[in-house]
Amino acid sequence: MKLYPDERTLLLIDGANFHATAKSLGFDIDYGRLLNLFRSKVRLVRAQYYAVIPEDPEYFAIRPLVDWLDYNGYSVITKPMKELTDSAGRKKFKGNMDVELAVDAMRMANQVDHIIIFSGDGDLRSLVAALQELGKRITVVSSLQTNSPMISDELRRQADHFIDLADLGKEINRIYSDVPVKRTVKKRSPAPARNLAAIDDGDN
Repeated sequence: MKLYPDERTLLLIDGANFHATAKSLGFDIDYGRLLNLFRSKVRLVRAQYYAVIPEDPEYFAIRPLVDWLDYNGYSVITKPMKELTDSAGRKKFKGNMDVELAVDAMRMANQVDHIIIFSGDGDLRSLVAALQELGKRITVVSSLQTNSPMISDELRRQADHFIDLADLGKEINRIYSDVPVKRTVKKRSPAPARNLAAIDDGDN
């Protein structure tokens, strides 16, 4: 990783895309170790995590993770998930945080030198180009080491640097952690979880 200690750095994590990449690699991301890794190498300004949630948050499968992140150093940005019904009467859930991530990146650009985007979504290529025009260094984190690449070729080529998530395994994959991070969350009544595989993170 090309990181510099005095560089003001912003982490932007596209939750759905990053989760899919980690799952494809068989990773269980330790977000505590991820945060500490970057805190030890740069002047971390902020780490933001973007997620869509259903109308009833109690039924959100990764709600414990979202709660933990919110209490442990991350800024969590959420918006309601859209529930659609197709012609066959089947329900489908749709959510995408590209716009929110892009707006925050442009809004905070004058406060940082380096922006690290945890996503392989090709729709972010224009954002990366715009930030580079403002003189910002952009790194994207995704993976090529999966059955099919998780990052678009256009985004990878546009970014100043590319980090393959697979190369960070020993530093942020929970299976390598000697002491697992305890996730302290609010106590909630048990509730059934919706299948995340049914979520479409395509354009709104």
